Amino acid sequence: MPALVEMRGISKRFPGVQALSGVDFTLEAGEIHALLGENGAGKSTLMKVLGGIYSPDEGTIRINGEPVVIPTPARATELGIAFIHQELNLARHLTVAENICLGRPPRKRPLGLVDWKAMRETARRALDRLGAYVDPDAPVGSLSVGNQQLVEIARALSLDARVLIMDEPTAALTEAEAAKLAEVARNLAADGVGIIYITHRLEEIFRLCSRVTVLRDGTLVGSYPVSEVTPELLIARMVGRQLTERFPKQKVPIGEPILEVEGLTLPGKFTDVSFVLRRGEILGVAGLMGAGRSEVMRAVAGVERPASGRIRLGSREIPLGSVQAAVAHGIVMVPEDRRGQGLLTGRSVRENLSIAVLESLVHKGLIRGKAERALADRLIADLAIRTPGREQSVSYLSGGNQQKVVLGRWLATEPQVLILDEPTRGIDVGAKAEIYRLMGRLVQQGKGIILVSSDLPEVLGLADRVLVMHQGRVTAELSREQATQEQVMRAATGR
Repeated sequence: MPALVEMRGISKRFPGVQALSGVDFTLEAGEIHALLGENGAGKSTLMKVLGGIYSPDEGTIRINGEPVVIPTPARATELGIAFIHQELNLARHLTVAENICLGRPPRKRPLGLVDWKAMRETARRALDRLGAYVDPDAPVGSLSVGNQQLVEIARALSLDARVLIMDEPTAALTEAEAAKLAEVARNLAADGVGIIYITHRLEEIFRLCSRVTVLRDGTLVGSYPVSEVTPELLIARMVGRQLTERFPKQKVPIGEPILEVEGLTLPGKFTDVSFVLRRGEILGVAGLMGAGRSEVMRAVAGVERPASGRIRLGSREIPLGSVQAAVAHGIVMVPEDRRGQGLLTGRSVRENLSIAVLESLVHKGLIRGKAERALADRLIADLAIRTPGREQSVSYLSGGNQQKVVLGRWLATEPQVLILDEPTRGIDVGAKAEIYRLMGRLVQQGKGIILVSSDLPEVLGLADRVLVMHQGRVTAELSREQATQEQVMRAATGR
């Protein structure tokens, strides 16, 4: 029986970059097949070829044994291929039913009016197939991220998709939502749907997938039954080297308090939050989705204005609700949504790196180009940002290198306190290790770091102390020795 998808010898070039070189990939019906590799390895490019977004320079594609050409996403849809992107492609102001039937609403004859009852029934059938208890009349923007993802999958199924490409599907989900998605994926595979599962979370591969294909630098490293590999082997295949220590923790003397937060309150978001950060310390902040972690940190960084409370850096009190004041006093924040909040996506690496200190690069109303270029080159070298050059559009960098650009922008301001909100979300293990080593260098310089992360092993592996939040309040403060997964989860659930 022919494979559901067979890609042979796929190559793709971009200016200055060989993104794919002769890659083979096969997907069987009813299979959940993991696609693994560092950012920039070629995973997304290969899937965009399958999804009709890119045309390959070389290679062939067969669907159910038949050779096909996929010049557009519309053709991919006709062939039963659906791409569930990490950034969901939904119209938030429309209802669930309208999103599921977007572009092809059922109509009443002879006048051609939209048949709203039939639309709801179509949506309900697709949602029922997923076991999703979602109101077809609810605005998509009112749903949780997990339910929005189910709506996107339901839309694909309503188009009779037989191939689902899932790109980092659990990156923004709670544990309960991720468990629900895993159940949905297994049920779809049992119905004969082939699923290509792109993830950086190795534990998900071993729970969910039957086969894994590894890419590195645009080439195929190999395909393996999941039962025959280990996490260590996959990491070595991905990065071409052994990562002997997953969380390289630097031993740094903890100094005097650098940041003191007292009684921060913003009704509806967080209440009476107090903590201290010391020089040379990594302070982990843990909690479930909706606990208020990011909201508190946005207030510390001046993005949100709390109703009450005090923030002091050393002996100086920082005005509330002012990003400019926070940056001027040495407090910066790398936001969790790097594409939406952290990057100037249409701009070059140089412009992204210099924007936070642009005033210091201006002389008589003109940017000193030589100084700006020197700054960008220094940061590219210091942070090992992989880019063809400083003028490369930041949009074309891998996720890990984009994150380094955001970090570099704020490091240019010479901060004392760095707030890192989900700094390794959606980046590969090699890039994560580089971010961890950078954090170690920064605390060795006497800076303080606040690490907000949903990855509990990351928090436990890197933090000197852990604050745990639940429903907008700090429910525990644990030393490195006290902080275990059980203790953190007890506090995160309000127990």
